[in-house]
Amino acid sequence: PVFLCDTWKGVVKTGPIDTYYRDGKHDDASPKMVEGLAAQLRLQNVTLLQGIFPEETADRIADHTFRLCHCDVDVYQSASDVLEWVWPRLSTGGIVVFDDYGFPACPGVTKLVDEQRLRDDRLVLHNLNGHGLVLKR
Repeated sequence: PVFLCDTWKGVVKTGPIDTYYRDGKHDDASPKMVEGLAAQLRLQNVTLLQGIFPEETADRIADHTFRLCHCDVDVYQSASDVLEWVWPRLSTGGIVVFDDYGFPACPGVTKLVDEQRLRDDRLVLHNLNGHGLVLKR
């Protein structure tokens, strides 16, 4: 199964380190649009979870184990909350991909990924296309 978690109201949880983003930016998508794209691709294993993750929607998938989490939330607190929630549910060898790692507009995501380098149970890589990859050992 593939779970797509989004507010569909834009970025949330911006803070002082997030100098480019403010709450509400990127509010131009909708569940209907995403469902249409999934249908075009003939994907039948997709579930949309609308709301702030993990606070509002994580309970619906809390009993799952994950091998991949792609986190594209743009700001420190949201990325931190996703990582904290998914890490204990991530299988050994699983990976969390952080979008926008190293980009000047996303210093919070860069800071969070760099903080992971200090932990023994993970390996952190910088993908040249701008992703921070955190692999669970």
